[in-house]
Amino acid sequence: MSSPILTFCKVGLAYRGRVSLFSKRKWVLKDVSFDLFPGETLGVIGRNGAGKSTLLKLLADIIAPNSGKIIRSPGINSQLLSLGLGFNKNLSGADNALMALVTQGSSIRQAKKLIPNIKEFSGLGEVIREPVGTFSAGQKARLGFATAIHATPDILLLDEILGVGDKEFKRKSAKALKAKVQSNQTVVLVSHSTQTLNNLCDRVLWIENGKVKIIGNTQEVLKAYESEVIPA
Repeated sequence: MSSPILTFCKVGLAYRGRVSLFSKRKWVLKDVSFDLFPGETLGVIGRNGAGKSTLLKLLADIIAPNSGKIIRSPGINSQLLSLGLGFNKNLSGADNALMALVTQGSSIRQAKKLIPNIKEFSGLGEVIREPVGTFSAGQKARLGFATAIHATPDILLLDEILGVGDKEFKRKSAKALKAKVQSNQTVVLVSHSTQTLNNLCDRVLWIENGKVKIIGNTQEVLKAYESEVIPA
């Protein structure tokens, strides 16, 4: 097996809440350890509030852990697929897409070459030249998805997003995303759907109360999860 491109080593993350006059740390994740290997799709499952979305934010380097360490191979970048979060409403859709691609590691020349593809995939037409502040929620979602699907981060992070928009675009986006997941792209996919994880993932990480309960073979982990968490 190849060397991991990212390693969590006893990673913990806590938020400081307030109890009466005293502040108290609440640990959302604690002592989380695992390796992520190039080209694999790692599924993440767990109950609501288990810490799955927090795990993605740590992987995306949006937040930093309070304990332990996250080791990334040199030059490795990760992208949390976002459907418009962070768009500048004063810039055009094309300029926002360009900025997003460059942020994810594309050169300006590479990013400019991708804009026509993003325009076509999103179905926005010349609207893509208008300020994002004039876009509907659906248009923002189309732009966000089309941009993300054309980006090439080392690690793609997905949180329950396998299709967006109207019926036709949802089918199109789900097909494109599944093709990306099943390629050599390294993916971390959070989902409550055991069927989705079973179809797409090489391994599954089960998070329970902020800790790793099991990580391993997809079918074995999902079978254990279903027997304990999902009612018969």
